[in-house]
Amino acid sequence: MFTLEQIKTAHAKVKSGADFPSYIKELITLGLTQYTQFVSDGHTVYWGANNYSIQSDAKYPAFTISNEADKEKLKIDLKIHQQGGTNYLTFCEQAAEAGVETWTVNMGKMTCTYYDKNGNEMLAEAIPE
Repeated sequence: MFTLEQIKTAHAKVKSGADFPSYIKELITLGLTQYTQFVSDGHTVYWGANNYSIQSDAKYPAFTISNEADKEKLKIDLKIHQQGGTNYLTFCEQAAEAGVETWTVNMGKMTCTYYDKNGNEMLAEAIPE
């Protein structure tokens, strides 16, 4: 099974949202099936086959998640990030401001779905292959 160290090595190659599809492909080769990112502090839960899971520590000081889900702000900030206009930490801060509590990447479906504090889907995107 995969380790946090292997995931960190793969993540270290990501410089912007433009690198995200390559990162996901590398995670798939490690055996990941899904992960959920918690925007508040950056900790992540990773899943593999047979319900195997591991959790990372917080990656940054806690952000306050807005109570108001702003899908349009999320779409704008995400587009800029995917084009390489912001780094990971900046995008996480912007996501928190837009009301994103988590995002889940499903490797089988090749989707990334953003959720608000109430667990409502804000945006689902296909990950380019």
